Amino acid sequence: MTQNPILKVLSIFQKSGVKSLLIGGQASIIYGAAEFSRDTDFIILCDPENLNKVKKALTLLKAKSIYVPPLKKSFLDKGHACHFRCYEKSVKNLRIDILAKLKGCDSFEKLWERRYVVKISPKKSINVIGLEDLVKSKKTQRDKDWLMLNRLIENDIISIKNPSDKKIEWWMLECRNPDILIKLANKHRNSAEKCKIKRPLLKAAIKGNIKKLQKELKNEEFIEREKDKKYWELLKKELEILRYKHFQNKSDN
Repeated sequence: MTQNPILKVLSIFQKSGVKSLLIGGQASIIYGAAEFSRDTDFIILCDPENLNKVKKALTLLKAKSIYVPPLKKSFLDKGHACHFRCYEKSVKNLRIDILAKLKGCDSFEKLWERRYVVKISPKKSINVIGLEDLVKSKKTQRDKDWLMLNRLIENDIISIKNPSDKKIEWWMLECRNPDILIKLANKHRNSAEKCKIKRPLLKAAIKGNIKKLQKELKNEEFIEREKDKKYWELLKKELEILRYKHFQNKSDN
């Protein structure tokens, strides 16, 4: 994880009492899937008290809104992201994105229960979105998110030597590398047979039919990309209206 500016933001959020989870590229770095990013993304508890704490932290960071919509509960609850650029000297030009809702993921309260806590000192820790939830959040229409999703899962498979049955089943349901998926299905046949009900393409993995498996993985990804497009369609229309009103007000002034 990029050291000084990111840690400064995390420290100020913590001191301000903000209830939030680190998501996005910085969370991916913590899980060992390296991604260069100067952005810091958070999902927050969206209630008036916590929003005031977020605003306090952003003030300390001299953060200014750079796009619509403004930081309001009504927009966050719909799934919009609120974007800021920091101008405090130690974090100058660092971007912060604030969300309260992630497409395809549970409520903040449930994400909080499954969070991963990283201790960086005896008195400081980072609350990070859980790996499984992070992977869900990466099922977007962006190529880079699918690349990162694959890295996150493959790194998890490589790093865990004695996985639980629950972990193996998660790999079966989420792994996107056909070669690895076939190896997993051969090594953990019972889990593969159990999971094929939820993920039918595992039938091809069990049989070792790599061509069919590759085709079905592509189709699975296509379906998820289309879901993401539909999710953002209405939100984008609302943003266009907000942008128009914003620039119209500027021109009137």
